[in-house]
Amino acid sequence: MDNIYLIMIVALAFLAVADLVVGVSNDAVNFLNSAIGSKAISFRTIMIVASVGIALGAIFSSGMMEVARKGIFNPSEFYFNEIMFIFMAVMITDILLLDFFNTLGMPTSTTVSIVFELLGASVAMSLIKIGVDNGSFGDVVNYINTSKATEIILGILLSVVVAFSVGALVQWVSRLLLSYDFEKKAKWVGALFGGFALSAITYFILIKGIGGTSFAEQSFDLIGTLTIQEFLETRAWWLVILNFVLWSLISYSLMTLAKVNIYKLIIGVGTFALALAFAGNDLVNFIGVPIAAWQSYEAWQASGELATEFGMGVLASKVPTPTVLLFISGMVMVATLWFSKKARYVTDTEINLAREGEGKERFQPNFLSRSIVRLTIGISEATQAILPSSLNQKLAVRFKKPVIVLARDKTYEKPAFDMVRAAVNLMVAGVLISIATSYKLPLSTTYVTFMVAMGSSLADKAWGAESAVYRVAGVLNVIGGWFGTAIIAFVASGVILALISFGKGAAIAVLLFAAVLILARNYISYSKKSKEIKAEDSLQKAESSSIQGVIEESADNISNVIKRSKKIYTNSINGLAKHDLNLLKKNKKQGAKLSAEIDELRDHIFYFIKNLDEASVGASNFYISILGLLTDITQSLEYIGKVSHKHVHNNHKKLKYNQIKELKEIDHKLEEIFSNTKQAFDERSFKQIGKVLENKQELFDLVSQKIEKQVARTRTEESSPKNTTLYFSLLLETKDLMKVVIDLLETYYQEYDGTIIPAKIME
Repeated sequence: MDNIYLIMIVALAFLAVADLVVGVSNDAVNFLNSAIGSKAISFRTIMIVASVGIALGAIFSSGMMEVARKGIFNPSEFYFNEIMFIFMAVMITDILLLDFFNTLGMPTSTTVSIVFELLGASVAMSLIKIGVDNGSFGDVVNYINTSKATEIILGILLSVVVAFSVGALVQWVSRLLLSYDFEKKAKWVGALFGGFALSAITYFILIKGIGGTSFAEQSFDLIGTLTIQEFLETRAWWLVILNFVLWSLISYSLMTLAKVNIYKLIIGVGTFALALAFAGNDLVNFIGVPIAAWQSYEAWQASGELATEFGMGVLASKVPTPTVLLFISGMVMVATLWFSKKARYVTDTEINLAREGEGKERFQPNFLSRSIVRLTIGISEATQAILPSSLNQKLAVRFKKPVIVLARDKTYEKPAFDMVRAAVNLMVAGVLISIATSYKLPLSTTYVTFMVAMGSSLADKAWGAESAVYRVAGVLNVIGGWFGTAIIAFVASGVILALISFGKGAAIAVLLFAAVLILARNYISYSKKSKEIKAEDSLQKAESSSIQGVIEESADNISNVIKRSKKIYTNSINGLAKHDLNLLKKNKKQGAKLSAEIDELRDHIFYFIKNLDEASVGASNFYISILGLLTDITQSLEYIGKVSHKHVHNNHKKLKYNQIKELKEIDHKLEEIFSNTKQAFDERSFKQIGKVLENKQELFDLVSQKIEKQVARTRTEESSPKNTTLYFSLLLETKDLMKVVIDLLETYYQEYDGTIIPAKIME
């Protein structure tokens, strides 16, 4: 039986590595977003700065490990075997929970997850012990540190409200002072902003990065008996003032003498600071539990007592974590930061919600987001009505955004937001976390950084009338996920603890095997999805400013649409022939996806027209016509995919052999036209379009013949109304699809050839 605990220690070591990977993938959003979103510095530089911060923070994180040992439960109330069960349940739950959120691309708090997992497992273990001893439910308070759990919950609520409000206020004031032409302001303005921001970030590094670590407990000989931690807390104002003066002078010197962009410096230092604090204080969330388990195992081995009789009061004493383990953990975190694709996915979520201007929205609006936006608009209008018109005009000038100018270089990607907002995000997050730490208040770095970014986006008017409901819905989704994290963590860890407690070694083996399978499945599924997205032919927005350029660019999109249309149509026919519901379900989704991409191109028309040369405005008519025809194509494909799926999904009779044969015949002919069309556009051999158009009547005659045959069958032998309805729907929609494709080819050929082509096929 004793060997099971050694096996558990080994298993916990592997779980610690896995937890580091999924944890960093989730928390990278905290310190990467501002720098990545603003594009102030290169991605490689961002990663190097963040890596150095993580490595240093990990080495100084020993003091924070006490949270896992005694922060949530009273260790003296449990025996060694019970503590090991708690730790095992916590780690299994934590990995699965964080990986779940990473796969969704939703940032959550590793601090809250580990706290509520410890709380859930401890409560479950306490209830089991109370049940065995026939005790009272109220005795749970003897086992659990209830005051700590209450502080965490209040910390969540406060961090959401305070961070959002302060972030919005500071960004509004900063934009009011600096405007969008901040780089043209006098150097002393930038120097003062740099002094304020860098002094705040430096104080954050001292308080959050170093404070709470074992290094902070060392005495500061210059001032007698005070430790470094006590010195930082009691001399806070002097440190802030001295830092402000010093950094203001340094900023002015760098801007004047070395021509340094002070905003880039702020973003670089801020990224380092948040990465340092993340590793120094959040490392406990990933390896604190396994280290506590290992130290418990050592103490139990030394005691010589039975696992069921050895009390764990030893965990209440402070035991330093070996530096080598901290170093190894730091290296794992750095490696994950560089290679984890999920970290980039989670980062994209916040950047997209905070970005300036319009774009593809990931979240759909809901009743609550619409209500909040309406209320906000009402408050804004009422405020403007109260303020003098002269003041409103002055404010409007300060918040006037640059004119939209699209770069002709397609490799250029516009930053999600400017350097002022990035600097404010880093500065405010650092200040709030520093203040909370100095007052010993529990605060999630994820919640603070995310809500500051959302608040600054709102104040910066990044959420316009076209995007506000989507962005607010996204924020509500993320906040809902945070509270869901706490609930799921508490319940899941409690359930897993119960299974382990009753099933012992067998239950642990099954749970570990299940965890490995789930992680592997998620990884394979995510990798497959990523490869599909990467390999998939996505439609490209028009960037050219001339009619010739638009013709050239749209050719790629037409080739893409034709290729995917051929596949969608063929799969619809094959799915009906085989009565394959899965194929039809996937095919229906592909049709909807193609339609959504066409809608995105239509949403881009505004920017396309803005980018046109004065002499090429006529290109807009051609481009809009092409988009309209592509929309009609996708609508026909969507309808065909929908009715095919509905027929099989409702378990209606299969189409008859002759019907399938005729549909296959049409599909074969349509596939031939699609293939020739795609080849023409791929090779830019537009004369081939004329050859395709020469055979258009043959295709229309073929469909008309099939319609006549079905009419005859219906009058004599057809007995299924559903089959008849489906078949006619497919034929008529196919005819509409072909008309649109021919119209598309004629429109393109006419623009290319410059001649009048034969009249279009009549209805």
